[in-house]
Amino acid sequence: MTFVEVLVATLAVWRVTHLLAREDGPWGVVARLRRGAGDGFWGELMDCFLCLSVWLALPMAFLVGAGPVEWLMLWPGLSGGAVLLERATTRETEAVAPESGVAEWTEDPAPGLPAQDGFPRNEGGVP
Repeated sequence: MTFVEVLVATLAVWRVTHLLAREDGPWGVVARLRRGAGDGFWGELMDCFLCLSVWLALPMAFLVGAGPVEWLMLWPGLSGGAVLLERATTRETEAVAPESGVAEWTEDPAPGLPAQDGFPRNEGGVP
């Protein structure tokens, strides 16, 4: 396994995940597939970039890795690389997490700045 193979595998996981989770595809094929998946397991999986990248990274890890140790290291690594690429290429107004807000990651504002979510913060820094 070379660096180039891992890089190309990461790009492939990101591209296929992005296609299935965020795009309509040629002639709307992927959008119809997503609608057909409904609200069950498959529908929710196709709406969640983070979830979908985990499962698409698995077969790619088997293709690139040479054995069980490499497979286990590549599986989360390829998914993580795809998520990093998605966050780097997605505007701040677009969410990586699904519409439901599950798996949404937020950060507390810097000390002295007001909270954006309306919850009070301990300004003293001690819980």
